[in-house]
Amino acid sequence: MLVLLPPSEGKAKGGAGDPVDVGSLALPELAGAREEVLAELVALCAADEEKAAEVLGLSPGLRGEVARNAALRDAPARPAGEIYTGVLYDALGLGTLEDAARRAAERSLLVFSGLWGAVRITDRIPSYRCSMGVRLPGLGALGAHWRGPMAEALPPAAGGGLVLDLRSAAYATAWKPKGELAGRTATVRVLQSKIVNGTEKRSVVSHFNKATKGRLVRDLLTAGAEPADPAELVDALRALGYAVEAAAPDKGGRPWALDVIVTEL
Repeated sequence: MLVLLPPSEGKAKGGAGDPVDVGSLALPELAGAREEVLAELVALCAADEEKAAEVLGLSPGLRGEVARNAALRDAPARPAGEIYTGVLYDALGLGTLEDAARRAAERSLLVFSGLWGAVRITDRIPSYRCSMGVRLPGLGALGAHWRGPMAEALPPAAGGGLVLDLRSAAYATAWKPKGELAGRTATVRVLQSKIVNGTEKRSVVSHFNKATKGRLVRDLLTAGAEPADPAELVDALRALGYAVEAAAPDKGGRPWALDVIVTEL
């Protein structure tokens, strides 16, 4: 099973260690594209703070991220599983997984990134600020920049098993599974269910969505679940107590769509 995750906007700061070694990161097919984004981002942030803040969509309170980006080549790197924070990663709780679940996480989790393309949780990276929705002056939209390299790197990483796609829309622009691989891919939408005047109302709520996705992945890892395809994933999630509604694609070359229904966190 390959699990595709979005990154967090905020990143853990501090730490000590050697700088990032781009050549050592997982998915070596992405190395050239990583170097291009890193060079462009560092140059932009070192040259013009105002322009960099505008390009990166930073509020005045986040202007310090520009200087942090300018120093990325020398900044201390830490495992990506320690860098990404926020609601999804708090619920996933990588640091508290038992050994077997932790090993499964290291094998199966892949975090998408505007800067790095995608990384394993063991890859050592510095804290950075660069979302997939950014358009860098010398490269254009990052989603488009990553499509070619991702098309080369992701199918081998997926192998012959299930792909559980939990990415947000912006990060889904960087890679879309095709053909037979799409048929063994499952996307997940989390819907909050409320009863209003005797009628059920369902809606997407960001906090519920992120927390449930993190908890869902943790539960699969902890249970040692190894679903081979979307149908087995549905069975595994229901066995873990999730209310899941599943729609198999009506034609080939498309992923399964799963709705996980929640009433509370």
